[in-house]
Amino acid sequence: MTTAPHARTTAAPVPTQSTYQTRVADYWNAEENPVNLELGRIDDLYHHHYGIGAADRSVLDEADPDLRRQRLTAELHRLEQEQAVLLSTHLGPLSPADRVFDAGCGRGGGSVVANLRYDCHADGVTISAKQAEFANAQARKRGIDDKVAYHHRNMLDTGFRSGAYAASWNNESTMYVELDLLFAEHARLLRRGGRYVTITGCYNDAYGRASREVSLINAHYICDIHPRSEYFRAMARNRLVPVHVQDLTADALPYWELRKQADHLVTGIEETFLTAYKNGSFQYLLIAADRV
Repeated sequence: MTTAPHARTTAAPVPTQSTYQTRVADYWNAEENPVNLELGRIDDLYHHHYGIGAADRSVLDEADPDLRRQRLTAELHRLEQEQAVLLSTHLGPLSPADRVFDAGCGRGGGSVVANLRYDCHADGVTISAKQAEFANAQARKRGIDDKVAYHHRNMLDTGFRSGAYAASWNNESTMYVELDLLFAEHARLLRRGGRYVTITGCYNDAYGRASREVSLINAHYICDIHPRSEYFRAMARNRLVPVHVQDLTADALPYWELRKQADHLVTGIEETFLTAYKNGSFQYLLIAADRV
């Protein structure tokens, strides 16, 4: 039975999952990474992506250790918020009556950003029951749960009504799924003329095969980074026509350079990202496409 997009349940229907997807769900159900949680506690906007833009490096000169930690955390959060805002600017124009779909929503920050910008309805989907529960609690805390809801579902098979959404997106979550299956679901959910946006890391076909650094990132996050070209081929096969492509690679470097200095937040993957970006094997792209 197809479920209406405004349904507020987070536990049913239980997502159909492959063995790999179950492993990913287990990872995110257990995840308590400070780089996600400490940044989100600043203003209750919890993101699961990286940041862009020029960084205020003066935070590194702070002599007081506790204040240095606070300033570093706040600056990294500001950069990740800049990334979320950039994505949201490519969703519109939207009205308060419109619905948007956040695929792979994590702890829900992206849906909140979209709602605050457009006053629109938002449905976030995550394969992690723990993330959906957390995100719904945040929506209730903000008093926006009448418009923003999170669901424990598979973003490849949501059960939501076809054509119900004016816009949809993935923010650093496409590397966990097959692109044809993902874009087919977005195309089904979007109304004609609806906008799809993704910000993602992809490996650079011009470099050759996936580099050692890309393989290390895959292993670290239990994901499978796609080549840049496959995004455009899969979109073409699924009625999504790119209208804007932006290379954010250079804009992403300050975030990683700063995070490398944050001893309380490092995960060990920072230098790998910096090397991959600088040697040209890995790129950070924004792609906006219209559903035709």
